[in-house]
Amino acid sequence: MFRFRKLDIFIAKQFLLLFVATFFICLFVLMMQFLWQYIDNLIGKGLSLDVLARFFWYMALFLIPQALQLAILLSSLITFGNLGESSELTAIKAAGISMLQAMRPVIVIVLLITATSYYFQNVIGPNAHKSLRQLMISMKQKSPELEIPEGVFYDGIPGSNIYVTKKNLDTGMLYGITIYRMNGSYEDQAIILADSGMLQSTAEKKHLLLTLWSGEWFENMQQQEVAGSASIPYRRETFSYKKILLDFDGEFNMTDAANIASSASSKSTARLLHDLDSLREYNDSTGRAFFQEAKNNTFFLPPLPKKDSLRALKDAARGAVNLDTLFNNLTTAEKQSVISAAAQDARMESSSLEMREDYARQQNRQERIHMIEVMYKMTLALSCLIFLFIGAPLGAIIRKGGLGMPVVISVLVFIVYYIFDNSGRKMAKDDNWDVYFGVWLSTAVLAPLAVFLTYKANNDSTVFNADLYKELLRRMLGLRLKRNVTRKEVIIDTPDYQADARMLRNVSTEISQYSEEHKLLRWPNPLSVFFKAGDDQKIEHISAQLEEAIEDLGNTRDKRILSRLNHYPILATHAHTRPFRRRWLNAVTGIFLPTGVFFYFRMIRFRLRLYKDLHDIRHTTDRILPRIDQLAGAGQ
Repeated sequence: MFRFRKLDIFIAKQFLLLFVATFFICLFVLMMQFLWQYIDNLIGKGLSLDVLARFFWYMALFLIPQALQLAILLSSLITFGNLGESSELTAIKAAGISMLQAMRPVIVIVLLITATSYYFQNVIGPNAHKSLRQLMISMKQKSPELEIPEGVFYDGIPGSNIYVTKKNLDTGMLYGITIYRMNGSYEDQAIILADSGMLQSTAEKKHLLLTLWSGEWFENMQQQEVAGSASIPYRRETFSYKKILLDFDGEFNMTDAANIASSASSKSTARLLHDLDSLREYNDSTGRAFFQEAKNNTFFLPPLPKKDSLRALKDAARGAVNLDTLFNNLTTAEKQSVISAAAQDARMESSSLEMREDYARQQNRQERIHMIEVMYKMTLALSCLIFLFIGAPLGAIIRKGGLGMPVVISVLVFIVYYIFDNSGRKMAKDDNWDVYFGVWLSTAVLAPLAVFLTYKANNDSTVFNADLYKELLRRMLGLRLKRNVTRKEVIIDTPDYQADARMLRNVSTEISQYSEEHKLLRWPNPLSVFFKAGDDQKIEHISAQLEEAIEDLGNTRDKRILSRLNHYPILATHAHTRPFRRRWLNAVTGIFLPTGVFFYFRMIRFRLRLYKDLHDIRHTTDRILPRIDQLAGAGQ
């Protein structure tokens, strides 16, 4: 039966305090990042404090699910990092409590947070998203003179399309202006070109005053068209200075939320599933209707009765009679007429099919977006639990608390999650990937990582031990260790100089024999290197004797001997014969050519190094033996 112990209460308190603090920090960071994207909609618009307060409130509600997962990752990492750094986690494990048992209260809390996150996305999130979108569109439409971009047509002013080549942000001047004004239909439009101009709001905020310099005005006078006349009155005006008053309500007005409410992000799961069924049924019926229409009217037309040669040719096109025979019986003019008609029909049918394709693609996109939104609510909530099983084991492994290393690791993990999550959803939305694969990609990537880290932390693994990786890299690259023999403050056993001298002489003799038997400067046979077993036992014996003599001589007080001992190299006993001790690893390395080439040349390097080391050992022995014999003769 599950019950909270004092340890569970202690860990739960530590986690909750950090979670509350990190949640507001993460929410603030996410809000600033979101605000930076839409800062142009706020600056210089004259928005009231209540509008800004509503904007920040809805933005906070919209970003809470993302803040929850990041806060769980950071707070769990700091909590167990603090426990590991203060050795409390070591004491907990020494008491027979495993890592998973220590995480038990945090797991319960995060499960509640996960359920809360899903409820929030399903009930509060859609309304917050709809209100935020409504506010953002309304703020963007206020003071449009500040929104006009360079090099793009701007349609934020009703009845007008404005193109500006260049804009001076300091003075508000616009250069290279092109304006299309729509008074009714396309026949009633006016085109205004100006060298420069300025757009300002009037004092009552009900109109926009457009001041233009050095331009022309072109306008169709469609409303003055004379009945029965084929010509359309046309007006052209050249001006050096002109003012135009445009109707525009510059006050802040909330946009109609009807279109916003139809977006998938503004719907709950129940409504998404309901609309998804409706979309699928509608798409299926539309697809069947398009197919039947194409089958009956485009590709499989029914035969028609023959009346004349031209009609007969059309009948032939529908499969009623032989096409070639009828076409050859036509005159040249009739052939040209038939070909032109057929080409025109083909173009019309092609355009019709393209329009249907675009419509079907858009409807299918809406279906995918609804599917993505349904599953995204689940994956976003589930990520809270996954981040717990990443953060807590990482904290226990690295044993670092505070806001230093945990923040760096949390940011890196969250960036990886963010890249996979956004890329997967975008590819699924564009129909490049399957919807399930795209939405669940981030979960599929991080879930195995969470399982791996939890397993390693529960078994006290040294997966993040920097010294372990440094040693592995050193051995792979063949970096040398330097011998460091220093004078000992307290010496219990004095060296046996006579025995040490004999061992060093034996080592020199064996090195001479080894050098004659083994040609280290020759390139070895690759087959023998990777596919035959065998250690160099002679070198192992030489290394063992040398290390024994050095260890015994390290107890001396003679500075000359201690200095000479540091000249002895540390021998690599098997790297010059094969890459690994295990035979199957050598075979796999040899079969895979790139790694085989690397390790083959690495082995050659070790052979050259061994050749030099053996020479250095003999040279050092020749220089140290007289001093050892002198001390042995003196009886020291």
